[in-house]
Amino acid sequence: MTIDKQLPSTRTTELDSICLKAEVIPVLAIQRLEDAVPLATALVEGGLSVLEVTLRTDCALEAVRRIKAALPQASVGVGTVLTPAQYRQAEEVEADFVVTPGATAALYRHGVSSPVPMLPGVTTVSEVMSGWQHGYRRFKFFPAEASGGVKTLKAFAGPLPEARFCPTGGITLENAEDYLALKNVMCVGGTWLTPQSLVDAEDWHGIRQLAREAAERFHH
Repeated sequence: MTIDKQLPSTRTTELDSICLKAEVIPVLAIQRLEDAVPLATALVEGGLSVLEVTLRTDCALEAVRRIKAALPQASVGVGTVLTPAQYRQAEEVEADFVVTPGATAALYRHGVSSPVPMLPGVTTVSEVMSGWQHGYRRFKFFPAEASGGVKTLKAFAGPLPEARFCPTGGITLENAEDYLALKNVMCVGGTWLTPQSLVDAEDWHGIRQLAREAAERFHH
């Protein structure tokens, strides 16, 4: 199979500039639409200005629209994108980037011509090589801890020195440092910054504190 169209290198540059803003990307599963803006505001005020809103909830796309309107200084991505149709929905709400848990040829093809950069999910060297054929150089490593974590990413660096990763899945305040110490890790993603108990209690101050702790600890 020959792949005619390659991802423009400008997409890689765009992802790099987004990830340079944040060592840590909070992953938000927004259950109640009215929580979207106060939750995002607390994270941004705490120093984390790159957010990923996962499509695992029904109100996710509307949440992205509201967060982008309220916080123009934030970079807002749409996560758990599984199909080109969902990718198009992310484009419609003007997401700054798209994140997938895994990648298919259809997603790679859509991403090549999309104005919105994609961080495709990978677990193995073969999956990285599939993305590489399409011109992708930046990936989400998922599920990070369950797939060998830091050891696996260290091993990836040998055959794939130019690839860089955003590990997500099982990342905590305690182990994030080990990942961020790797040359091929550009940032980490995590849900630990938005515990459901704090969100349910509308404890935006508590979330701001968690964000601040992460922002200060992992500042470049």
